[in-house]
Amino acid sequence: MLNLFTFLVVKLTILSNLNFFESKWSDIEQQGRAKPSHSQRFKRGDLLEVPRTFFTHFGIYLGDDRVAHLIPDILPVLTDDARLIDTVITNQRLIMGCMFRCATVRVDSLQDFAYGSEILVNAMDSRMSARALLNEEVAKRAEQLIGAIPYSLLWNNCEHVATYCRYGSAVSLQTDKFCEWLKSVIRDRRSIIVAVLIGITSIVCYGLLPSTTLPTVIIPFTLWMAS
Repeated sequence: MLNLFTFLVVKLTILSNLNFFESKWSDIEQQGRAKPSHSQRFKRGDLLEVPRTFFTHFGIYLGDDRVAHLIPDILPVLTDDARLIDTVITNQRLIMGCMFRCATVRVDSLQDFAYGSEILVNAMDSRMSARALLNEEVAKRAEQLIGAIPYSLLWNNCEHVATYCRYGSAVSLQTDKFCEWLKSVIRDRRSIIVAVLIGITSIVCYGLLPSTTLPTVIIPFTLWMAS
């Protein structure tokens, strides 16, 4: 039980400190910061990134304080009012948009894109194996994508769009980071014990039903086979 408790504490600690969908903002000291003000001059085609609640958000600078970025939004599901949809997307709208898989590549002001955070410029250049395309080509790629686009939190998010525009290949380091964490959990055999305990608890609370018994058997067996 002590080992199991230690396992749970470690995983919860990692979960609370690991921002799955965030780049390494510790690199900011080496790369330099830029505040989202009109006095800051970005180049057309620059890749910009800002921290959001649970992840890092990416966009392509188009010039004239405009940023093209893929961002989930729930409002297009609820209303056709273009003026309302064009307002700045809050974290609540964004999270609900992720749940409904509704997103568009849209152009917002630099201030709305930053959403009160500091902006990191072209930090991905040092972490990508591919070289960045010419800035004008990057901007044109982003402009061609403006509009509704299929969205997936892990497989087609704002980072995929931004890296496609700047490097010609859609990748997400944040997704890779999450998948590595998930694999570490699955491979840890103590996860089996946790799954069994949760399953037994559900059986005790809700009775011996197919909806409680089958997951109690199948999930631990799958984790055991994968470990």
